[in-house]
Amino acid sequence: MARSLLRGALDRWRTQLWPLPTAGIVVAVLLGVGLPRVDRAIDDTLPAAVTDYLFGGGATSARAVLEAISGSMITVTALTFSLTVVTLQLASSQFSPRLLRTFARDRVVHVTLALFLSTFTYALTVLRTVRDQADRQPQFVPQISVTLAFVLALASVVGLVLFLAHLAREIRVETMLRTVHAEASSTARRLLSRRDPTAAAAALPVPPRSASLLLAAGSGFLVGVDEQALVAAAVDADAVVLLDRPAGSFLVESTPVGSTWTRSGEPFDPEMLVQLRRGVERALATGFERTEDQDVGYGLRQLTDVASKALSPGVNDPTTAVHAIGHLSALLCELAGLDLGPRLLHDDEHRLRVVLARPSLADLLEVALSQPRRYGRTDPLVLGRLLTLLRELGWVVQEPAQRRAVAQQLDRLRATVHGQDFDPTETARLAASAELVEQALEGRWPVGELS
Repeated sequence: MARSLLRGALDRWRTQLWPLPTAGIVVAVLLGVGLPRVDRAIDDTLPAAVTDYLFGGGATSARAVLEAISGSMITVTALTFSLTVVTLQLASSQFSPRLLRTFARDRVVHVTLALFLSTFTYALTVLRTVRDQADRQPQFVPQISVTLAFVLALASVVGLVLFLAHLAREIRVETMLRTVHAEASSTARRLLSRRDPTAAAAALPVPPRSASLLLAAGSGFLVGVDEQALVAAAVDADAVVLLDRPAGSFLVESTPVGSTWTRSGEPFDPEMLVQLRRGVERALATGFERTEDQDVGYGLRQLTDVASKALSPGVNDPTTAVHAIGHLSALLCELAGLDLGPRLLHDDEHRLRVVLARPSLADLLEVALSQPRRYGRTDPLVLGRLLTLLRELGWVVQEPAQRRAVAQQLDRLRATVHGQDFDPTETARLAASAELVEQALEGRWPVGELS
């Protein structure tokens, strides 16, 4: 769990634009102060084979070069910030506000800003060390330092070109959907194990009437659960803890998030109950926004938002919605093979201590299909892709509960189709697609198609 907390902290740092540029500025100041001292000590002893590649101008030329570098770099940095803000605004309005985290933690943007600000700071810091005869001091031109400033300026020019190319690629909806899909898939593989089709479903405990409620200590999204701390608190109280709010849920302070009861069935000692509740409160981490750290459904939520936004009257881009639904289908098919549903935690003696709520396939299907079905109900292309999603999922689901979830979504899609005024050809095509879903659930390949 320590690794999970560290991963969450690192993720919060990665979504900030300032840490890496700030570190670059600090390094630039240290170099700008220290490297001229190195110049002062060794410049006169360098061989000609080395000085031929170093800056060879006088103090006036050095100042002109450093002033040009510092002035141009602050202009380029302002341009980069402007482009980044415009990109974030476009991603929020055109696709989904939930995608801002993906763009804000883009390492290329961080490195580019750090390079530009570091070059500006370094040139400005070195500029203060240049001296000529007019300053009534011995002339001093830090050759190595000025040469490094020139190299950083060239690197910044290359960085600007690469940044523009990267930005043009990242803002494309195909790249964005691929990134969200990859992150969601990585989160699922990290949090969920492969489902064992031969294993019997574990019986979930039913809270007794004497169970005590567990209340949220604060308001916000549930972004993390310390599983070890929960088990330890339950063991100390010899209790069973059931949390019915999965990661990603919004908690409201002083409202129930679960229940607890003693294994013996006896009432809690009041002091022990207080300690248990405090232990549960410390184990639940809340934040002002959802993250994918322990949230299996967050990637689906992002992809669904893109599809819904594309179907809005202001955007009216059903092709993007169809692309997003394709990624939803691939992600759902992967999740169907993982161990979804509640997570059971046991103590060292294999006694059940904690039950954590996690979404089932039916819950994830509702997230993925409900809004595209509603907002795309008048577009046969979107409805057809949703039916294809159910068909693709029908080929991979094996458990009866999962098949029932797919069948229920099929019934709702059929009702949506019947409620629209499509022409006979479109209606027949959608009816045929719905029939293919049923055949996939039954494991039958349509006659006339290759197997």
